[in-house]
Amino acid sequence: MITLYLVRHGRAAAGWDADPDPGLDHTGEAQARALAQAVGALGPLELAVSPMRRTRETAAPLARQWAAEPRIEPRISEIASPTDDLEARGRWLREIAGREWAELDDGLRRWRDDVLAALLEAEEDTVFVTHFIAINAAVGLAVGNDRVVHCRPDYCSVTVLKSRGDGLELMQLGAQADTRVL
Repeated sequence: MITLYLVRHGRAAAGWDADPDPGLDHTGEAQARALAQAVGALGPLELAVSPMRRTRETAAPLARQWAAEPRIEPRISEIASPTDDLEARGRWLREIAGREWAELDDGLRRWRDDVLAALLEAEEDTVFVTHFIAINAAVGLAVGNDRVVHCRPDYCSVTVLKSRGDGLELMQLGAQADTRVL
């Protein structure tokens, strides 16, 4: 089986309802350096990041340590918001967080399916630097839970899954914490 390390990006300089693509703040940068120290001995491994700035910045210290170029994987990016209005985005995310995927529209379920496909297609042990809802989608598949949010991965937490090719098995849930948006 292939081991997947799902890393939530470091703390961003702005919340999901304040900036569409913030980088990391000083704490997030320190978290990214600590992540490289903690995970570095596992590799070098395949390193995939969402196209969002905060995931690329989170992966940068690890990429330098491994002398690797992260692969940009659009399918593990942020959940697609139905609006560009940042305040409305925050309200929308808080509203869907308490629901089940079956209650959401086809586009959102396709987004979740794309996240899962990207993970299941990994052919070798891989570190994926991704986002809160994407990690929830993966853990949900692994534990058979259809809720959009059922865990709260902390910044730079590492959730470990095994891929069976047709499904995921949860090996270790990453550190949990409150998040500013939810």
